[in-house]
Amino acid sequence: MRVIFVSIAIVIIDQVSKLLVKGFSIPFLNIHYHGMYPGQRIPILGNFFRLTFIENPGMAFGFDPGLNMKLWISLFSLVASAGLSVYLYIIRKKNLTLRIAIAMILGGAVGNLIDRMFYGIFYHYAPLFYGRVVDFLDFDFFKFNLFGRSFDRWPIFNFADASVTIGVLILIFFYRSAKSEEYEANDTAGEAGVSAESISGRDKTD
Repeated sequence: MRVIFVSIAIVIIDQVSKLLVKGFSIPFLNIHYHGMYPGQRIPILGNFFRLTFIENPGMAFGFDPGLNMKLWISLFSLVASAGLSVYLYIIRKKNLTLRIAIAMILGGAVGNLIDRMFYGIFYHYAPLFYGRVVDFLDFDFFKFNLFGRSFDRWPIFNFADASVTIGVLILIFFYRSAKSEEYEANDTAGEAGVSAESISGRDKTD
């Protein structure tokens, strides 16, 4: 289960980055860090990559499902994270690539779940489970349409989103590779069987 440290590292990186963007306050230590203001943009690589602070009200790509659905999304994320944790334990002796992919998805899911569950309380704007997800990674890509909306930049995201996406891509690649190996093994076994039958046939003829 050492792969769980991948999930923990992702959660830490994700949450630290979000706190640096949004800001935080620890009154009893007299620490007050203001971070960025909503909508603020900081160029990193010109217009191609910049930090843009927004708060996602619901799901991916800024889609707002409404107040009632936000609770169900948060609860679903909680159940899904618990399920991934159990699954990661079940496959603890399986292929390392598979475990890393699941660990990355788990880390990303937990990172965003913390926002949804606790940020509303921490920042005094919403009750438990009704928080908004902090997004800030802003890249300029080709223009495209998604969910009926037109984008001239990639939708702003965070490290948790990136981790889930990379984990899913690794998972897809892993299963495609596994299928290819399975087909190759079956072909090899089939050829071996044909060769054995040919040899057996020749032996009987002789």
